[in-house]
Amino acid sequence: MKVGLKMFKASNKVRASVLAATFGLLLATTSFATSADAATIKNGVTCKKDGLKGKAGSKRYVCGKNPYVTPTKLTWMLTSCPEAYDLYIEAKDQYGIFKDVLSSSPDGLAELANLQKSMDSLDALMKTQVCKKGK
Repeated sequence: MKVGLKMFKASNKVRASVLAATFGLLLATTSFATSADAATIKNGVTCKKDGLKGKAGSKRYVCGKNPYVTPTKLTWMLTSCPEAYDLYIEAKDQYGIFKDVLSSSPDGLAELANLQKSMDSLDALMKTQVCKKGK
């Protein structure tokens, strides 16, 4: 009877050791994967799911196709990049409409020139700052 009791106590110790080692390995693997994913959020770094949001420091990012850096691949970009790009596309569409209407008068031509200058400035701002890779 004593031999069976000793074997029972020994098998419990082995089970407890295996369980503790497995749990420790699980915790170590989970914390490593989480910190590795969090460290890769910055402009131009590949991401996996469109629309996914993240934050690094005080900057907020969204996963999507950056129209200036990688228009065919999903990458992290500042949340202001797709918003500014949508405004730019809308302004280009409106320019086409206003061009026909305003081009008939000298004042209209001046307004068209101002609108074109504003769109060019917005485009340059997006390329150099808002949607720039590595910012």
